[in-house]
Amino acid sequence: MILSQAMVAQLRNPILPGFYPDPSIVKVDSDYYLVTSSFAYFPGVPIFHSKDLLHWEQIGHVLDRPSQLNITYQGISRGIFAPALSYQDGLFYMITTFIDGPGNFFVTATDPAGPWSDPVYLPEIDGIDPSFFFDQNGKTYIINNGPPPDNISLYDGHRALWLQEFDIQHRKLVGPRKIILNGGTKLEDKPVWIEGPHIYQRNGYYYLMAAEGGTSVWHSEVILRSKNIWGPYEAYEGNPILTQRDLPEFRENAVTCTGHADLVQTPDGEWAAVFLGCRPYVGDYYNLGRETFLLPVDWSGEWPVILEKGKPVPLELDVPWETDQGKFTFAELSSDWTDDFRQDELGFEWVFIRTPQEQWYSLEGRGIRINARPVSLAFDGNPSFIGRRQQHLNAQFTAVLKFDFSSQMESGIVAFQNESNFYMLSVLKADNEFVLRVANATDEIASAPLKRRGGIVYMRVTVLEDKIQFEYSQNKSSWTPIGPVLDGKHLSTKVAGGFVGTIFGLYAYGLEGEAAVFDKVEYRQVFTGK
Repeated sequence: MILSQAMVAQLRNPILPGFYPDPSIVKVDSDYYLVTSSFAYFPGVPIFHSKDLLHWEQIGHVLDRPSQLNITYQGISRGIFAPALSYQDGLFYMITTFIDGPGNFFVTATDPAGPWSDPVYLPEIDGIDPSFFFDQNGKTYIINNGPPPDNISLYDGHRALWLQEFDIQHRKLVGPRKIILNGGTKLEDKPVWIEGPHIYQRNGYYYLMAAEGGTSVWHSEVILRSKNIWGPYEAYEGNPILTQRDLPEFRENAVTCTGHADLVQTPDGEWAAVFLGCRPYVGDYYNLGRETFLLPVDWSGEWPVILEKGKPVPLELDVPWETDQGKFTFAELSSDWTDDFRQDELGFEWVFIRTPQEQWYSLEGRGIRINARPVSLAFDGNPSFIGRRQQHLNAQFTAVLKFDFSSQMESGIVAFQNESNFYMLSVLKADNEFVLRVANATDEIASAPLKRRGGIVYMRVTVLEDKIQFEYSQNKSSWTPIGPVLDGKHLSTKVAGGFVGTIFGLYAYGLEGEAAVFDKVEYRQVFTGK
């Protein structure tokens, strides 16, 4: 379809900024739905809706009940890996892996906004990243990453892709399990971590697409095909069809780690891919985690190509399909966000660390009351913490805290990456005095007395790439820095490890019976003019 110049719209990447990795997408009629990984955060698996692939709105979480997802002790980068979304005969399917939990399972819904069913577990699947495939001949299959043949690894990172038929009526795997891809595109080259597989049908072929190379800078997406779903599969000579590993490390507006893609077709017959990528501020340092990007796909030939080799992922480009003009994108809406907690329920932006086992917060009509509990951010468990993602390289998070504690406790704002890597600014009552304290997981960094013994304090953290500064005010007109400019690399994936990004949050810790009230929270993108 050829569009007039007036109809051409511009795509801005990433379409989901911040910690939204491992995207999976499905189209139903004129609607698109997309899910991403959530790891140890609850509710799990955020789900988004769009009419045009550019403008996205979160409509809920797939796993929003403890009966679906009970994360207790799992590390921050464990929990829910790589959900895959699909649709067949009026029913949505989301299949995923609960790492360090009950393993692989799927849930279903007639409405993608929920409610979704309780899990159907699949103990036969030994591995991760399962995905449904609904064949045009009426059969259903599950493909997943699993161990190599006979569980014997020829090299570190040696994995395989397994396929098995699934009885959709009785909801169980049937028939033999078989490896359809051993190691990756070229076993002799020792490809690592073949994962995130999907199967598509086109022109009489089964196309098998998967990520290869690990989720760091060598990440890539590869494609193979076969006339028979069981193989053998022929690898595309032009693989990988997406990677950034062949570009200079120190380049402007770099996007790295690209891979874990999924394909979708537009009503006009065009193809598009969603995939994860990272935006480092220097070298291989990034704090936002892995984000969701989108690109048009060239499938004019026999093989789909997401991005030609040697080309950088564009942050802006025209798209060859009709879009919903005049709307704000998810990124634009996220760049100027406020919550004063006037709704009956928390907004979809908010998440907890692991599954709450009790109701320790309440909405006050204007503000949120968070009960202190002796559960620390530095240990496994469900602390009294709610957070939302950092979504921009330069950002500011502000909260209004009402404090009048009668015993020892602390409450404040946190920039959280994992149990060992976070910074916080809190109000602490000790020896009958209130003080402001900046700390990390193990040490106090700075402190200052509060002039009032109770009342309101404005707290904010400003992040400018790898620089982090906490400030406070008691009138919101004059701000006082507290502590030094902190090293933001402490919250980067390169230093902290794992698969998540920074979460800004509200926190209370101390004796039960005490509480803190946050009146208002703001998140802003900071424009630096760079």
